[in-house]
Amino acid sequence: MHFNTLSQWLDYIKSQHPTEMDLSLERVIDIGHKLNILNPKCPVITVGGTNGKGSTVAGLESIYLAQKYKVGAFTTPFIFKFNEQLRINGKDISDDLLISAFEKIEAARGETTLTIFEFKTLAACLIFKEENLDIWLLEVGLGGRFDAVNAIDADIAVITSIGLDHTEWLGNTREDIALTKSGIFRPGKPAVCGDPNPPETLFHTHFYCQGKEFSFTEEETTWSWTSKNKELKNLPKTKLLLQNMSTVLMVIELMQYRLPVSQNNIIQGLSNASLPGRIQVLPGDVTKIFDVSHNPDSAELLATHLRKNTVTGKTHAVFSMLADKDIQKTLLAIKDCVSHWHIGPIKDARAASLSVLDYCFRALNISNKQAYESLNQAYQSALNQAKPGDQIVIFGSFRTVSEATST
Repeated sequence: MHFNTLSQWLDYIKSQHPTEMDLSLERVIDIGHKLNILNPKCPVITVGGTNGKGSTVAGLESIYLAQKYKVGAFTTPFIFKFNEQLRINGKDISDDLLISAFEKIEAARGETTLTIFEFKTLAACLIFKEENLDIWLLEVGLGGRFDAVNAIDADIAVITSIGLDHTEWLGNTREDIALTKSGIFRPGKPAVCGDPNPPETLFHTHFYCQGKEFSFTEEETTWSWTSKNKELKNLPKTKLLLQNMSTVLMVIELMQYRLPVSQNNIIQGLSNASLPGRIQVLPGDVTKIFDVSHNPDSAELLATHLRKNTVTGKTHAVFSMLADKDIQKTLLAIKDCVSHWHIGPIKDARAASLSVLDYCFRALNISNKQAYESLNQAYQSALNQAKPGDQIVIFGSFRTVSEATST
């Protein structure tokens, strides 16, 4: 099979497997062995969890790049462009490299069908191997044990946090979800947990937990980090959540024996660390905040930011979510921070309809809202109504951020 453009390949790949998600490892392992990409020579770090995965990968990536290592990063999903999900040395992968990888995977798979996530996971591993990198950073897509990324044996496995999300796939309790996510751990290899209160089902023989084996303290303009062996003071505040950056520093310490990083480059990497759509603040007469939070826990983090960083004017929220998320609990976490809501459905098969969104708002007695036929219309309404000193917060999913700002 041969196509000339990336969009043609993506359309083809989406049509190959009967379901969008099919959590198992057999297909990826089989094709990965055929392509000889499952045993990289360099260290591999896998990053799972409910919230904070992308930020943790971005923090690790920034620090290792500051030390001049060659770094591959695989994250999911994307906001604007498919290529965002694969980065080499901080730059999005090119269409040509993706197409070349897809052609090789297509030739190797035979009659085996693959989901699009399996296809792009294999593509990431194939491209990273061919680029002869110093480290692979792989974000787990959903769950852990049966996620395609788990076909690779990681040198360090990270769980950023445990919250109630994707319960239809992972379980209805934090304990069940933690057990599934802990499937990325490997015997004899370190596991790092950024959640200060992890369920017991997450524990592992070589376990490093936030608040126990390592911790951080936030000051007004700096922060400090400590482990059992090290203390770092006067670290620069980052654009990303310090809880995740603290987890990053534990991984850096554990990997020092293979990939040493100087304290100066840790500081430089933290200073440079950023990720689009994670409480991304764009200052101006009207401040804009883009955040891909899509569950109650991440909405609470956004609410904490809004409470700590108040504005003189009103807070307008541009909001939409997928129907399979807990919309009401997400709204409940942040509703007191919002002066006026602008809502509309996103263009996705899983999107909550306008009637479903309206029902959730009425159930919580939130009346300060206006509804629109599209998310982009809702965003334009917020832009038109906002005055100097106000802020506009765009959140609810990756698609919400993407569609609100699309023209």
